[in-house]
Amino acid sequence: MSGKVQKQKEFTGWHMLAIMVAFFGVIITVNLTMAFYAQSSWTGLIVKNTYVASQTFNERAEEGRQQAALGWKGELSVEGDAITYRLLDASGDPIPLESVTMVMHRPVTADEDVTLQMQRRSDGGFGVDHGPGDGTWVINITAQAGLEHPYRDVRRITIVGGELR
Repeated sequence: MSGKVQKQKEFTGWHMLAIMVAFFGVIITVNLTMAFYAQSSWTGLIVKNTYVASQTFNERAEEGRQQAALGWKGELSVEGDAITYRLLDASGDPIPLESVTMVMHRPVTADEDVTLQMQRRSDGGFGVDHGPGDGTWVINITAQAGLEHPYRDVRRITIVGGELR
């Protein structure tokens, strides 16, 4: 026999500290990641009664498919206090609209919600002088274009320095 005795490694306070830092570091990292993805992907859509909202889901989905088949595109512009909107057909020509209503709300609060009735502008588009504050907004535009159902355009936008980003 060689007489070599192996000494066991000792578990110290530094080992426990490393385990605790690693454990809580993983938990905090996962929580921050989940919070980031939740905040960046939430549309802000809140309904008072989910059952009632679900009853019209299929009809609204069909309206959306019909609208998408038209190939129309809405142009939204924000410059300072002026918000303008016009609707273009598939070839890029303006579509005559009867009226345009815009609902603006923040994704996380109802404190700044506002409904704006846009006015016809000289260029055929619609606009309103309303200076939305900087930040993220959800814009819900309803345009009457002489169709069976109104044209709906919903966007999540970011305004920085009074301009659309």
